[in-house]
Amino acid sequence: MKERLDVINNALFNLLNKLLPNVEAGSIISILLTAIIATLLAIIIFVIIRSITKFIEKKILSFQSKRVRSLRFQHQEILTGDQITWGISKLFNWIRYLSYLIIFYLYINTVFSFFPKTRGISAKLFDYFLEAVNFVLGAAWSYIPNLITLIVIFIFGFYLIKLIRLFFKGVEEGRIKLSGFYPEWASPTYAISRFLIIAFLIIVAFPYLPGKDSPAFQAVSIFFGVLISLGSTGAVSNIVAGIVLTYMRAFKIGDTVQIADTNGDVVEKTMFVTRIRTVKNVEITVPNAMVLNDHIINYSALAENEGLILHSKVTIGYDVPWTLVHDLLKQAAASTESLEKSPDPFVLQTSLDDYYVEYEINAYSKKPREMARTYNELHRNIQDKFHEAGVEIASPGLMTYRDGSKPNIPDDYLPKDYNPPKTGIWPLGTSPKKPK
Repeated sequence: MKERLDVINNALFNLLNKLLPNVEAGSIISILLTAIIATLLAIIIFVIIRSITKFIEKKILSFQSKRVRSLRFQHQEILTGDQITWGISKLFNWIRYLSYLIIFYLYINTVFSFFPKTRGISAKLFDYFLEAVNFVLGAAWSYIPNLITLIVIFIFGFYLIKLIRLFFKGVEEGRIKLSGFYPEWASPTYAISRFLIIAFLIIVAFPYLPGKDSPAFQAVSIFFGVLISLGSTGAVSNIVAGIVLTYMRAFKIGDTVQIADTNGDVVEKTMFVTRIRTVKNVEITVPNAMVLNDHIINYSALAENEGLILHSKVTIGYDVPWTLVHDLLKQAAASTESLEKSPDPFVLQTSLDDYYVEYEINAYSKKPREMARTYNELHRNIQDKFHEAGVEIASPGLMTYRDGSKPNIPDDYLPKDYNPPKTGIWPLGTSPKKPK
C-alpha cells in the first residue's frame, strides 16, 4: 500500500518540479503546492464526471417514451417509457455520487500521504478500504460453488414443475386418464404438488444460502416463523378446507348450490374461498372453512342425467275434488316450458288441515340455473289454470260467506253476466220476501 502511495506522490512531485523547477523537493512549500495541485486535479475530475453524467442524463430524458417502450405483462402496463427513462436517469445520479465519493476518498488519502504526521492515517484508510474490497471479493469467490448449486436446484425445480404442469394439463383436458382420478382434481392437485415441490426445494437450498449461520439470519428466520404461525391459523384452516372440498367433489364451478343461506352459481373455487353469484347478480365470497362447516345443497349434481325435481305447494278447500286439483296442477306443469315433459309431473297431498288440503306439484327440470324463472312461470300457470276452472286457491287462508260473497277469482275469469247473489236478514220463522 505504501508503494502505491509513493507512486502517486512521486508523480505529483515530478509534475510540480516541471512546473516550478526552483522549488526545493521535500520542503513545506513543495508539499503545500503538491496538495494544491492534487486539489485542483480532484476538482477537475469532479467537473468532468459531473459534465459527462449530466450529458448522458439529458440524452436519456430527451428520449422519454418515444424510443423507450413500456414494460408490459400481457395487457397490463407495469412501467411506462417515462418511468423507465426516469429510473435510468436516477441510476446515473447514483453513479455520479458514488464516483464523487471514491474520488474524495482517494483525494483525502493522497493529501494525507504528503505530510509525514498524517501519512500513517492515510495508509490505514487505504488498508481499511482494501480489506473491505478483498473481503467482499473473497466472499463472492468462495460462494461461487454454492451459487452454482443453487442455480442447479432452481433449474431442476423449474423444469420439474413444468413437467408436472404438462401432465396435469393433459389429465384436465382428457388426454391422460387415470383410474379413479377425476379431471376436476387436476388443477388443485397441480397447485398442491407445486407448493410441495417449492417447499422441498427451499429446504434443500437453505444450507447453501449466504449468511445462513449468522445470528442475525437465524433471529429473522425465527421471527418470521413465529409471525406466520400466529397469523396464519385462519388461512391454514381455509386451505385445508379447500383441499377437503376439492376431493369431496361437493360441487364444481358452474354448479347451482345452496351453502347455508346463500343460493347461486359457483363462479370461482380457490384454496381459500368459494365465490357464488346469486340470481340478483351479487357475488358472495365464502371462506372455505365456513363452507365445510355448513351443509351444501347441490342442485346441479343429478340434474343433467336424472333431472332436478322442482316442487311448489298450494292449499285448496275440501269442496274441490282432489282429482280436479291434481289435473289442474299437472296442466300447469305441462305448460311450463323449462320443465321436462318426461318423466310425467306428479302431485302429492302433503297435509289435511282444518280448512283446506295441501297439494304439492312435482316436476322434473334439467336447468337448475333457471330455477327462479321456472318457479315464476309455474306459479303463473297454476294461477291461470285454477282461475280458468273456477277453483279458488285458499293460500295461506281464505274467509268468506258462501251465502252471497263473490268467489275469490279475478273478474276476467268470471262470466260476463255474472252478478254476485244478494244477502238479506229476516226474522226467524219467516221467509224472505220476493221483490215486486
